[in-house]
Amino acid sequence: MWLVHRSPWSLRIGGVAMLLVILYAGMSYFLASSVANADRTNPFSTPEQYGLSYTNVEFPTRGSAISLSGWHIHGSEAAPTIIFVHGFESNRAGSEAVALAADLRETGFNSLLFDLRGHGSSGGGQVSGGYFEQYDLLGAYDYLVEQGVASDTIGVIGFSMGAAIAALAVSEEPSIRALVLDSPFADISDLISQEVARKTPLPEWLVPLFTPGTKLAARVVYGIKLGDIAPVKAVTRIDYPIVLVHGQDDTRIPSDHGARVHAASHVDSELWLVPDSGHVDAFLNYPKQYVRLVEDYFLERLTKE
Repeated sequence: MWLVHRSPWSLRIGGVAMLLVILYAGMSYFLASSVANADRTNPFSTPEQYGLSYTNVEFPTRGSAISLSGWHIHGSEAAPTIIFVHGFESNRAGSEAVALAADLRETGFNSLLFDLRGHGSSGGGQVSGGYFEQYDLLGAYDYLVEQGVASDTIGVIGFSMGAAIAALAVSEEPSIRALVLDSPFADISDLISQEVARKTPLPEWLVPLFTPGTKLAARVVYGIKLGDIAPVKAVTRIDYPIVLVHGQDDTRIPSDHGARVHAASHVDSELWLVPDSGHVDAFLNYPKQYVRLVEDYFLERLTKE
């Protein structure tokens, strides 16, 4: 019987290769888990603080029994109803949502503010960067329709990850005929690369090397198809003009993301690149202009003749 002797060099190369595989798998899992886990936060403002008439509501996400919690803010019965979609590790009151809903109420608008799965008071633990959360928004839409709200009077406004969720959900629900996106990312793969470069010593150019492993880990471990979380692709399926808002000084999701989504959307879509504004700061810095833009758009799209 022949004995196979391996040289020290081959053993070292094999060990290094095994170490690289382990490091690659570990980093891929880390990146995938960053999409699938979020810390819960509580609302810092409520409708009572703005003197708004509202109802505490609960409804299931579309297609599952996960219960979502929200506030249905009442305006004029004949006016449009706007669904608000908050961002990652935020809640129904995030991004000054209650203040904006109060301003919209002055014109009669109704609003539905709710917590996404794994956020605020809603059920569910795992999050998904928008992949599953799009069904939360569709659950909110289904709730309104079941309450007798006409589908052609329902619009959506989303903030940050909520804007990405809004683009994905609206592209799958043609009955929703108005959409405002505030600070969306264009493709979650690009955003992951930027976030990792921002939070770790890894250079941004190196992170895409982990993209295949991250997509595999997200799919196998969490059931998330990262390749499908791409608002820049979703808006091509929306056959009407949308409105995009993005702060020029946004470092969390740089404004080129909003510009890319705008370029891919309906030719008559509007993009407001907001000066001297960071991430989701446009309403805070320019409240009158923001409210006027949003109200005019929703009234044009959702008011019956």
